[in-house]
Amino acid sequence: GITPMLLPLALTAVAVLEGSGAGGGFGLAVGLVWTLSYPLGWGGAVIGMTLAGAAIGSVSQYVLSQSLPGCMLCGAGLLAVLDGLRIAGALISDRGDLPALLEVAVPECLLSLAWMPLIYLLFRAVYRKVGGDKLA
Repeated sequence: GITPMLLPLALTAVAVLEGSGAGGGFGLAVGLVWTLSYPLGWGGAVIGMTLAGAAIGSVSQYVLSQSLPGCMLCGAGLLAVLDGLRIAGALISDRGDLPALLEVAVPECLLSLAWMPLIYLLFRAVYRKVGGDKLA
């Protein structure tokens, strides 16, 4: 079956609401959780998620708006990069052909993005409850 990837979406929501510093810090935590909890986790996820959080925070502050559409766009970009890397790794190690891999990756991305509004609203409620920029 296909399951949504929610950790990258949580990272996206925090980075969009809080900015690059908090996004990078939360990305570090997400990378650690990802590495320790998922099979075949490797340390590159820690660095990758930290950089992704910082980049998303910067993009949302200076290029896009800190809103749900900006969060959806950043989340779609992060999911595309993550699935692209997974597909590239599978193709390089000859674990499948491209149509079969896309048959899993595309529905996974769409299902994950369906959760983005709920995740964004949850994190925005917490963000407003604690007073906005007090976490940064």
